[in-house]
Amino acid sequence: MELEERIDLAIKNFYEGYNCSQSVVSAFADMYGFTREQALHMAASFGAGIGRMRLTCGAVCGMLMLAGLEKCALEGSDRASKSANYALVQRLAAEFKRRNGSITCSELLKLRKIERSSVPEERTPEYYAKRPCARMIESAARIWVEYLEGTLPPEDASQPGKATRL
Repeated sequence: MELEERIDLAIKNFYEGYNCSQSVVSAFADMYGFTREQALHMAASFGAGIGRMRLTCGAVCGMLMLAGLEKCALEGSDRASKSANYALVQRLAAEFKRRNGSITCSELLKLRKIERSSVPEERTPEYYAKRPCARMIESAARIWVEYLEGTLPPEDASQPGKATRL
């Protein structure tokens, strides 16, 4: 599957009822040796801004989970690998924020009041029409594809004078 097709798959996943994080992670899972089912399990808790708490956007969480699959420390004492992972996480999050204005679910949804319920809303045409989630999923998946292709803009591209951390 071409990388661009994975962006479309992530969006399709959302319209099939999967949460934002599941939609992103499962679209790339096979590239990292995971089945779709394993990816759906791994990412399940991160939808709706982490367990419907409207914190970090689920699509961002999914993208950052992929970053951990790409770069991570396999030894607890490996500070260099931890630093490489954190630098990648910060770069991806900064790019998502640059493109979308925030990485926070409640801000992206423009919620004035955060409902404290664990019950997800029913997926209806009205639900999809009022939510920017498909665009956020597309953005997170596209940023990940750009990273994989080496075309992600440098972190300092939108911030003159700021050094790139990578």
